[in-house]
Amino acid sequence: MKKLEALEDIVVSVVEPAAEAVDRDALFPRSAVTALGQAGLLGLISSAEAGGLGGSLADASAVVSRLARACGSTAMVVTMHYCATAVVERYGPPELRREIAAGRHLSTLAFSESGSRSHFWAPLGVASADGDDVLLSGAKTMVTSAGEADSYVWSSRPVQAEGASTLWLVAAGNPGLNRPKPFDGLGLRGNASAPIVAESARVPAAARLGGDGDGFAMMMEVVLPIFSVLNASCSLGLMESALERSCAHAGRTRLEHLGSCLADLPTLRAHLARARIRADGVRTLLNDTVEALASGRDDALLRVLEVKAAAAEAALAVTDTAMRVCAGAAFRKDLAIERPFRDARAAAVMAPTSDVLYDFIGKAVCGLPLF
Repeated sequence: MKKLEALEDIVVSVVEPAAEAVDRDALFPRSAVTALGQAGLLGLISSAEAGGLGGSLADASAVVSRLARACGSTAMVVTMHYCATAVVERYGPPELRREIAAGRHLSTLAFSESGSRSHFWAPLGVASADGDDVLLSGAKTMVTSAGEADSYVWSSRPVQAEGASTLWLVAAGNPGLNRPKPFDGLGLRGNASAPIVAESARVPAAARLGGDGDGFAMMMEVVLPIFSVLNASCSLGLMESALERSCAHAGRTRLEHLGSCLADLPTLRAHLARARIRADGVRTLLNDTVEALASGRDDALLRVLEVKAAAAEAALAVTDTAMRVCAGAAFRKDLAIERPFRDARAAAVMAPTSDVLYDFIGKAVCGLPLF
């Protein structure tokens, strides 16, 4: 896609120069978001009808992976925006679809709650009818782009219908929302992930996305596939970043007394080889998952469950290897290996966590229902 050609320029001129400060100071990557919007890339998966690029999941995966090689925080912000966009494209109002397509609107998901933890499909927050409006009350944990996005795709229990949940489009400026504390975490420090609390936040009934009680199906059919693929794409980008930097360090760092470099050590090369195999295995599985979804293969759901878990766990191993290979030097900020190491910790515990996914995968291969 021709528009993707602008991505490399944005990464080199905007994302990479800001990455260190974004991480160090927990700064939201606003300049990167603005540049991506102006280039049309926030509207990458928005339909051509709405004015977007009409890009594929493969295109979105490529964007997120490239961003993650430079800045994990920026990649995660875009990941969650694309997830929210997928819902809005299918169920949202035309005017908002056009704003997203034009790159003027950043959205995100607000699903997980402390009461149901990584079981994001089971919100405890409630929605109650009040005339032509609905009042939302609930406490979300770890909402990416909290206080920075323009809207949230918010989940609650249904108003009246049966079902696990209902989804709503909530404007970020809603006076019933508040962010109780900023984010100061180990990794992905610039993605502004923080709790958001709704206290009788009033929204029009028309803000409902899809039918009352249909939230679970929308999460599984619309959100989970794109989230799993893009989360895996982010993990892959972090692995590539760590591998690129550790291989370069091994090649240029001299053992002067031996007249050789670190890369001349067979044990060190073996570590890097195993890491390369892990990363390449994830890339292969990721590409196969995208193809399975595009073609409607029978094993598409299994691949969706597998790819996030495989990528998250591989990223832990690969970035750990990069730290070991570079030894004490890896602890320096200027080598930029400890940053993807920290950023990579998030995917394994991001809902659905690797442990939850392993259970789902085990049920699937045993022919048992997932829920």
